[in-house]
Amino acid sequence: MLEVKNINKSFYRNEALSDLNLSVNKGEIFGLLGPNGAGKTTLIRIINRIIQQDSGSVRLEGNLMTNDDLAHIGYLPEERGLYKRMTVEKHAVFLGRLRGLSKKDIMIKLDYWFEKFNVNPWRNKRIEELSKGMAQKVQFICAVLHEPKLLILDEPFSGFDPINVELIKQELVEMRAAGKTIILSTHNMKSVEEICDRAALIHESKKIAEGSISELQSEYKSGLYSIRFRGSMIGFVNALWTGFELVDKEILGDDKFVAIVKMRRDNSFQDLLKVLIGQIEIEAAWEVLPSMQDVFIRKVSGDNSDLN
Repeated sequence: MLEVKNINKSFYRNEALSDLNLSVNKGEIFGLLGPNGAGKTTLIRIINRIIQQDSGSVRLEGNLMTNDDLAHIGYLPEERGLYKRMTVEKHAVFLGRLRGLSKKDIMIKLDYWFEKFNVNPWRNKRIEELSKGMAQKVQFICAVLHEPKLLILDEPFSGFDPINVELIKQELVEMRAAGKTIILSTHNMKSVEEICDRAALIHESKKIAEGSISELQSEYKSGLYSIRFRGSMIGFVNALWTGFELVDKEILGDDKFVAIVKMRRDNSFQDLLKVLIGQIEIEAAWEVLPSMQDVFIRKVSGDNSDLN
């Protein structure tokens, strides 16, 4: 859907993006990860043709981007920009008309979105009367009103309470299922783990990694497994013997525990289960993968040692 190739951008000799390349596939949620000042917003503004890159190219569906392509892009900027004296409905109609929609189509779409996001009670209120969360809902609706092929969200969860964060996440997942392509720029690594298919990590103007979430996590996994079980912790430890190491444990009840175990030598997960079966009652077992925050920290520091 989108290909960014060899993008460079500087502001007064300060490098904002350095030879940046990435590709976003059709029908995926793609995460742009990095701390504030890494260059994420600069890249998004270049894609949206708000600013011009110094060199490099941006292609949409294989063709060099032009201003005409903006009709197929939805954009929610980090800086919330709504006209405070306008009513919610008039503001949405105004932005919908800018996107080329007829007023009739806009009203049909607004009925759907305002009902879905519980905005109807505020429909004829001025923007300045809205809470921050409600204003963000309105701006999100305005960004998707024209049903864009590509939706770009810059820090979309900032300022939302947990309930509305989940509401937006669920909407993004539904859009992906409908074939939409979404770029999610954030420093909230947990959100990326939950809904993104792939991601690029950006640090100090450069891309330091790109891949699926599982690929990025697997690169730094440490051979840790978590076991939830019933039985005796002493019996559990004795069963491990010398092939495995107990790293941590949590007591859930009188005879219920969660233990984190690290493999030694060439032992596998199957070997671990074999030594435990018959000694304890296993309720669940899973591989412990590093969080995206851990992955990012390790990438930035160049640390290739185990996280634990």
